[in-house]
Amino acid sequence: MKYFLLTSDVETTSLVNHKLSDETGNLVANTAIPVSLELYAKYNIKSTFFITGYYASKYPESVKMIYNAGHEVACHGYSHKHSEAFDQMNLEEQIEHLNKARNIIEDIISDQVISFRAPALRTNRFTIEALKRSGFKIDSSIASGRFDFFLSLGSLKKINWLFAPRSYYFTSNERLYRKGDSGILEIPVTANLIPYIGTIMRISPFIAKMVRYTVLGREHINFLIHPIELVNEERDSDKIERRSSNPIKYLLSDVIRHKLKIKNIGEPGIKLLEKQLEYFKNKGYSFITCKKYLEIIHERTTT
Repeated sequence: MKYFLLTSDVETTSLVNHKLSDETGNLVANTAIPVSLELYAKYNIKSTFFITGYYASKYPESVKMIYNAGHEVACHGYSHKHSEAFDQMNLEEQIEHLNKARNIIEDIISDQVISFRAPALRTNRFTIEALKRSGFKIDSSIASGRFDFFLSLGSLKKINWLFAPRSYYFTSNERLYRKGDSGILEIPVTANLIPYIGTIMRISPFIAKMVRYTVLGREHINFLIHPIELVNEERDSDKIERRSSNPIKYLLSDVIRHKLKIKNIGEPGIKLLEKQLEYFKNKGYSFITCKKYLEIIHERTTT
């Protein structure tokens, strides 16, 4: 059996305005999430939504809507602020953020949250221990085989992704990108140098198709997308928020990356995503959540 994990990152990040905003959060809660759920229901798909604690606290009804539709509600940290990225925090700070976010989400859905994805996929050597101490069992913050070409913040630390296992694995106690006996299941985001994600799908459908071809046949495809990619936003300023004082990093990870990321949002993005879903449906992939994948793996090891 082959599995397709459609994983959505839910936050208040605006694509067109390149910043965090509650206006974007309102758009996600009132439009993007309903659009996503309607689309997933059309294809009878169960997926995993990684939600920030901040978003959940602001829009609890949106979180309930996702859960009540039968999808897995997972944790995307508490905040998506650059200053609070997990690769910038020590162990105690990470534990605090994880527990704060998980408690908010669990109070809303009255169910256990066991899956985590770091905002911007940024982690460090403390993240595994923080996950273990906070009661998480699954991580999806590694994009095995992906090379960011210095177009994202923290890209130098992400070079280790090139050497991470391509399929699922239990991590070591020291590094998320290595196998070991930590008990934390890593479900890597699918990549082959270039990631197979919603952003690439929209920037260049042709490149996404080529990457898809090279990863076809893997036991799992983990396709990352943001619900905000499926709706239109209005631009409120021509200014691009600066997240780094380094002028080269600003040019690459803010200016250039922003211009690329706003292609084919809204209805064009929906149509492109539907093509991916139809493709893997026709290839016989089973659409499951991260939590379900862990159950399947445990069943294998006990039979």
